[in-house]
Amino acid sequence: MYRIGNGIDFHRLVLEPFRPLILGGVELETEFALLGHSDADIVLHSIGDAILGAMAEGDIGDHFPDTDPSLKGMDSKDIIVKCRELMKANQYTISNVDVTIVSEKPKISPYRLEIRKSLAELLNLELNQVSLKATTMEGMGSLGRSEGMMVMSSVLLEK
Repeated sequence: MYRIGNGIDFHRLVLEPFRPLILGGVELETEFALLGHSDADIVLHSIGDAILGAMAEGDIGDHFPDTDPSLKGMDSKDIIVKCRELMKANQYTISNVDVTIVSEKPKISPYRLEIRKSLAELLNLELNQVSLKATTMEGMGSLGRSEGMMVMSSVLLEK
């Protein structure tokens, strides 16, 4: 039995040298940061939503509400831990994950392999089961003006 899930997340991109920019569990060397209630790891948020969606288990807002003060600054890896627990309980494994980052800044290509390796480790997958791509908005709209970042993810689960 196969189940497909899609996840999408958006965060505001800001210049904040005191806040790190973390994507897929990797801290990027940049002056940019993403705003969020947690550590704002938009890649892990998107993947978490894709996994939860494939299992019809709601979304990360259901499991980790941003109205809960105890989750302020939370490490988004905890989202993946929870998703893995739910997959195990429901007897699912990930066949593959495909992630697309949409952002003008910073450039993702220098970090692509490191992020893929981090995701493979977090999800207990082989590197060839993890795809990571990046694109820009060619200057169009709020994302094109570097006001934010968007990530879309798809996962294939199998029982």
